[in-house]
Amino acid sequence: MTEIINQPIPTKPPRSQWRDIWDQFKSHRGALLGGIVFLMIVLAVFIGPWFWPYDATFIDIRARNQGPSWAHPLGTDQLGRDMLARMMAGGQTSVSVGITAMLLALVLGSLIGVMAGYFRKLDNLLMRTTDLFLALPLLPLLLVMVLLFREPLNAAFGPETGIFILIVTAIGITSWMPTARIVRGDVLALKEREFVLAARSIGTTNTRMITRHILPNVMSPIMVSATLGIANAIITESALSFLGLGFPPDFPTWGRLLFDAVDYMQQYPERVLWPGLAISLTVLSVNYLGDGLRDALDPRIRGR
Repeated sequence: MTEIINQPIPTKPPRSQWRDIWDQFKSHRGALLGGIVFLMIVLAVFIGPWFWPYDATFIDIRARNQGPSWAHPLGTDQLGRDMLARMMAGGQTSVSVGITAMLLALVLGSLIGVMAGYFRKLDNLLMRTTDLFLALPLLPLLLVMVLLFREPLNAAFGPETGIFILIVTAIGITSWMPTARIVRGDVLALKEREFVLAARSIGTTNTRMITRHILPNVMSPIMVSATLGIANAIITESALSFLGLGFPPDFPTWGRLLFDAVDYMQQYPERVLWPGLAISLTVLSVNYLGDGLRDALDPRIRGR
């Protein structure tokens, strides 16, 4: 009996933080469904063309303006191009623009937010610059940038690469402000925490303090801004393409497909439906994904 009493009671190993994050994320059904839908869209637009026999630029005048059929599930356009192939090619461009522009905005916003929150001397200058960018009308500014820099970039990099660089840069440098304000607020709070004061007391340099202690603790708002930034960039690119200021006519995007379908909306309304549905599903799934990531990465909400 004494031996049984003295035996140590087995304990469960401590749960990892990532396991807690995953448990919280999968309990958010909307976020889980949004992640699945977004992953399916990405796989469909990037892997689907490998298995589809039609090219997005192949013109077959004899098959123009056809409705949905077994050969063309989404029909064909006014030049006989397969709409499903053009939807997948347009999705590649729209998703690529969204992700690349989001990364640019995220780097700029995180850098400015950390510098403004950590260095008091830079705070006023950087935040007033952020307020200035927030006060600028976004769409007219984008239109001016496209009109000013389209021809030089097209001459330097070609029409497709040039407009891709232009649109990504224009969206990125006009959408970093919310990330900067959120990151700055978190950095201001973290600066007064005990572990930061302890690290400063032992002579930790500013660079090491930011990379080792500050940045890892502001990853939660950065990740949420990343998901929401993808949705914002896709909508902005679609708006520019819809206005005819995006990619060339023979280079499909979801916004360009909407623009081309406007003239045929009464005769063939499904041509407006498919790209509009793709944009809506992508943006909605990314927004739900960001909502779930916010709840999962925030330790104050996790476990509720």
